Amino acid sequence: MAEPSTGEPADLTPASDRSPERTPALRTEFAFALPRGYLDDDGVLHRVGTMRLATARDELLPLYDARVQENPAFTTVVLLSRVITELGTLPSVTSQVVESMFASDVAFLQDLYRRINAEGHTHAAVVCPSCQQHFTVDISGGRLGES
Repeated sequence: MAEPSTGEPADLTPASDRSPERTPALRTEFAFALPRGYLDDDGVLHRVGTMRLATARDELLPLYDARVQENPAFTTVVLLSRVITELGTLPSVTSQVVESMFASDVAFLQDLYRRINAEGHTHAAVVCPSCQQHFTVDISGGRLGES
């Protein structure tokens, strides 16, 4: 199966001929900062978290969930609760946590999920509206407060 294009030439060097120095490390976790934040039952606001790359299992298991079978829109909630590994000081991120998030935060997380899993990166090509300079930015929220 072909790899999705990232705009960079594919490395066609056989795996056995690659040195560890030439093979980039696979990034599997991505830090983020929610636009609004999740407010828990104790009034604590949780904004900073980590999302990991999804596996095939992550995408298949929600299909067997009774909540998803009743309402396919619930797929997003179940899927995000599986791939968000950290959110503030919460011990775990459950589907109930995702359900209780503000809609803008869920939309942000859906977009992050799509970018890191479907596109394989979190970079976007942008153009400065003032000078028309073309450049690339990392939109994964790599630093606190950025998205």
